[in-house]
Parts: sequence; C-alpha cells; structure tokens
Amino acid sequence: MSWEFTSDLWRWHGEAAWYFVTLPHDVTDDIDETARSRPAGFGSRRVEVTIGSTTWSTSVFPDTRAASYLLPVKRAVRVAERLGEGDPVTVRLTLEPG
Repeated sequence: MSWEFTSDLWRWHGEAAWYFVTLPHDVTDDIDETARSRPAGFGSRRVEVTIGSTTWSTSVFPDTRAASYLLPVKRAVRVAERLGEGDPVTVRLTLEPG
C-alpha cells in the first residue's frame, strides 16, 4: 500500500540534529490497519520513501506526542533535494511487506 502527502520538515532539537517529517494521521491509521506483521523494534514499520528524485528504504517510528509516525530524513536526502527546516516536503511512502 502506498500514500503521497506533503508535510513540513522539522528538526529535533536534542543533542543530535535529526530531521523528521510527521506522517498525517490518516496515513498513520492506514498503516496500522493494513500492516500484516507485528511492528519491529520501537514499534517501527519498514517503508520505501521517495522525496523528489531520491528513493530509499528506511523505517517510520511511532511518536506518542504526535499520535503519528515520524519519518527520519537523512542528510544525504536533504542535501540532494535542497531541503531545510520548515520546508514543505512531498513524500511518496510505500509500506514494505513483512
């Protein structure tokens, strides 16, 4: 199952400079309803992601504060797609079987 959505890129302001996109609640609900397997470590789900012309495999992680999943966006993607904190990001996300 696949989804496409736009959400803002934000930076975790902890010791490490991680950047994330928060999945919309309807996408989170769909993932929870359609996922066949139990979540992996930390409740994560394996996904394939495309932002612009960059595609990679990663995991989304549940965030109880946002009541959603978080998609980490690595530096190589941010540089390749010229993304900065606060930029709207169009994401194509496919749940990997498993």
